[in-house]
Amino acid sequence: MTKEIHSLHLLVVEDNPGDLLLIDDFLHEKITSPKIQEVRTFRAFKQLFKDTDSHFDAILLDLSLPDKSGESLLNEVMALAKSTPVIVLTGYSDIDFGIKSLSMGISDYLLKEELSATSLYKSIMYSIERKEIYRTLKESEKRYKDLFHLSPEPMWLYDVETLKFLDINNAAIKHYGFSREEFLNMTILQIKPPEERNKFEQRQINPQENYRNISNGVFSHKKKNGKKIKVDLQSNAIQYNGRKAEIVLAKDVTDRLNYISEIEDKNERLQEIAWIQSHVVRAPLARLMGLIYAVSDSESPNVLDWEEKEQHKFYSLILKSANELDQVIRKIAEKADRIKLTNNT
Repeated sequence: MTKEIHSLHLLVVEDNPGDLLLIDDFLHEKITSPKIQEVRTFRAFKQLFKDTDSHFDAILLDLSLPDKSGESLLNEVMALAKSTPVIVLTGYSDIDFGIKSLSMGISDYLLKEELSATSLYKSIMYSIERKEIYRTLKESEKRYKDLFHLSPEPMWLYDVETLKFLDINNAAIKHYGFSREEFLNMTILQIKPPEERNKFEQRQINPQENYRNISNGVFSHKKKNGKKIKVDLQSNAIQYNGRKAEIVLAKDVTDRLNYISEIEDKNERLQEIAWIQSHVVRAPLARLMGLIYAVSDSESPNVLDWEEKEQHKFYSLILKSANELDQVIRKIAEKADRIKLTNNT
């Protein structure tokens, strides 16, 4: 019979020599070079874990040992086994407890009377795989919790239907001023000022359809001390303990928005000054140019003496400079008009 290519380290906790021999044969039938360790009492099992830093891929446990059995045995074995998969081997008389043992954390239970090499091998491999999946999930959960609780930005988790806070990180507690207990007794409406609260409630007519569209963007929030802040919210829908929830990252953008608003106000004032000044300056400049034209054109250059001709040249230079200045002011005025028009539209 073809053997599966696996070398596993297995612990068999069984006091019946016949069952031990049968289990040993089944394991060698399906597994290449299995490393099998046997103990026949709970005391020996306990001593094994006490004396050595033992690591097993799986533990096969008989529920009836000479010195301990049933629920008491299972509880103590599970405590010592920690993350190692435990497969219970039971008889028909113990089948009810075998089923119950699944809720106590065992990986599987097998009836001794129906045991075969294939069923034993599959149970071992499935149990090891389930434990690996569980370990991976626990590691992912830990990474999520680390990202959540160690984030420098406020984050929280809330129930989509009740709007109650389900979890809150330390950054949010510090930034908003509420304690963890206060947050967990609040809904997200309680950190919103009245005007934002009303808008939020109007959009909550059908929360199952709308909730993914109401938590992204910039909104007003209120701290415990009553101070209003602007926050940029980014959120994602998740399942939390079987309920629809939303995890939210809140970035306080109050200072940034105030700075942008201040810059925009200054730009608007500068544009207004440029528009006014360009139009105000053009009026006296136009009058000045008119006077220069009048003086320089009062007599024909052909009848002027030398001194008057030099004076006429001087007027021409002044007029040229005035024209250049007029062109500069005209461009400033045109640009100011365009900016003003753009801002108004």
